[in-house]
Amino acid sequence: MALSLHNTISRKVEPFIPFDPTGKKVGMYCCGPTVYDFAHIGNFRTFVFADLVRRYLDFRGYEVTHVMNITDVEDKIIQRVAEQKTTLGEYTARYQDAFFEDLKILNCVDPHHIPKATDHIPEMIDLISKLMERGIAYQAPDKSIYFSIEKYQGCGCQYGRLVKLNFEEMRQGKRVSDDEYEKESVADFALWKTRVNEDGEVYWPSPWGEGRPGWHIECSAMSMKILGTSFDLHLGGEDLAFPHHEDEIAQSEGANVQEEGKPFVKYWLHGAHLLVEGKKMSKSLGNFYTLRDLLDKGYNGHEIRQLMISAHYRETFNFTLDGLAGARTALNRINECVTKLRGVAANTQTDPATEVITKFTTALDDNLNVSSAWGVVFDWVRDCNRKLADNSMDAETAAAELAAWELIDTVLGVSVDQEEAPAELAELMKERTQAREAKDFSRADAIRDELASKGWTIEDTAEGPRLKRL
Repeated sequence: MALSLHNTISRKVEPFIPFDPTGKKVGMYCCGPTVYDFAHIGNFRTFVFADLVRRYLDFRGYEVTHVMNITDVEDKIIQRVAEQKTTLGEYTARYQDAFFEDLKILNCVDPHHIPKATDHIPEMIDLISKLMERGIAYQAPDKSIYFSIEKYQGCGCQYGRLVKLNFEEMRQGKRVSDDEYEKESVADFALWKTRVNEDGEVYWPSPWGEGRPGWHIECSAMSMKILGTSFDLHLGGEDLAFPHHEDEIAQSEGANVQEEGKPFVKYWLHGAHLLVEGKKMSKSLGNFYTLRDLLDKGYNGHEIRQLMISAHYRETFNFTLDGLAGARTALNRINECVTKLRGVAANTQTDPATEVITKFTTALDDNLNVSSAWGVVFDWVRDCNRKLADNSMDAETAAAELAAWELIDTVLGVSVDQEEAPAELAELMKERTQAREAKDFSRADAIRDELASKGWTIEDTAEGPRLKRL
């Protein structure tokens, strides 16, 4: 079975066929963070989803070039730079560094290219110039440059390909300068914003005067600079489909830089919204979480990642603290099984078992059906545990199953290796063993309770007792 994906622009599941004639090379772009604050878990659902796509393409043998941008200049950032009386670089560096720390905690693979908007102003100016030359962009009385939807459609192009727009029912605005304008408005949008007093020192020279780029032009310029004028995959949250991604298509194809017959992007993938405890995330509701908030509650990145990729990317996902507890239990099940397999396999090396890999691949080939893929994994855990319990698994079989799991985990990235207990807890475990041998059961029970209060328990195995996370 070949990989198939739901393409937002066609509104159907399609076989994935890259532009590359060999069918191997894939260009993939994901809209990255706007570094004006710490990213929240709604943001990270998109980034973990993109990481799953990247990892699975690697698993399937594609040669992926993965690009994720950093938006380090836009309306909210400029406002906060002014409020805090700092520089653009100093302000954004803090949140950019925090974002990559969070990605590491969630075990996301580093993109191959991470372009920053402020490093690509010349490319943005060049793209805007092409739109001006074609008559699709114009300079308004405020000296800003806007994209004309009417002129774009007059060239035979369609505006409203990712989402169905009813131009008669939607409120039509003449033009908007805000980066994130109202979803119900169809309006000419800013490509280049002329400098105003509120911008402070955040501006660049251009043929149209000092100013700064609009948000939408940034992604078009950076993606085409690195991946070419046509590439295979563009990912983001469903909230970006309109207007951001729709505007990306319009300005990229409006510049007429693609080869004849080729679109700007072949496949558009959008992840669904994330709810928290069944409601839209909001600070006023007390259900707004950054990754740091969840770590402070005692959860780890592996558990958060597992929960975020437990449901299909196109399903609205309900993130709950109970769900995180369930993710911990799920990963503990896998970890226990893997630990037992390692004990039986010892130093045996062999090829991965094929049955579980085939089933896992079949599940994800079907539009990244990760729910089904997790079902395959837990069926495998159950079957392995049964064979381990009745001693019907020899070292070679155990090694093959272990190798299969390690290959699967290159996709899931949940890193279920047993966490090493702190040295002082290992000493407590030894003391408990000695207390039991001395029949000092009250002391043994007290040590067990102390370990439990620290989040650990003792599990008896064929190789002796070991500490395990609760």
